Amino acid sequence: MSTSSILLSSLAPFCFLFSFASVLFSSSALRGVAPQDEKYYFDGAVIRCRDGSGSFSRDRLNDGFCDCGDGTDEPGTSACPEGKFYCQNIGDSPRFLFSSFVNDRICDCCDGSDEYESDITCPNTCRKDNVAEDRKSDHGLEGANLDKGGAVENKDSLDVEDLLHKLTGLRIVAVLELVIVVSAVTFCLCYRRTRTRRRRFTLKY
Repeated sequence: MSTSSILLSSLAPFCFLFSFASVLFSSSALRGVAPQDEKYYFDGAVIRCRDGSGSFSRDRLNDGFCDCGDGTDEPGTSACPEGKFYCQNIGDSPRFLFSSFVNDRICDCCDGSDEYESDITCPNTCRKDNVAEDRKSDHGLEGANLDKGGAVENKDSLDVEDLLHKLTGLRIVAVLELVIVVSAVTFCLCYRRTRTRRRRFTLKY
């Protein structure tokens, strides 16, 4: 066995560990980072805050403590109020969330990636949402005409419902006004009777 082969075989475990560590770093530390921004976090061991407020070491990325005012160091946690979380949403459109939505026990990303540490399980609905959008676009003009007809019907039904709600509201207001008037009249009558009784009692004694 040659010296180079012995050297390669001895370095193989370290290469494996290095690749495994890089995979772990990319999957956990870079959580919430958009693909176009990943290079920014690999440029050096020390990473500058995008707003120029300071810098942080790579091991402080997504560590749960806010080091940058703009949330550069916490793209995958809710530590920074100004932070943004990137939903990859494979099969659907990617999007950014405010960091306050991360691990809040509500599934905001269709792939559920924003709830990686909460105690709920988010179903992946990205492909379902995408299929629904594709079906809408595949209907073409016929679907558009149907949508217009449906929209007219929906508008009419909404107008009727709105009218009913307004009438119900007017009835409630009328009943309340009647109750107020009756209460005021009753109070005035009771007050007059009480005054009359007091006067009679005073004159009598």
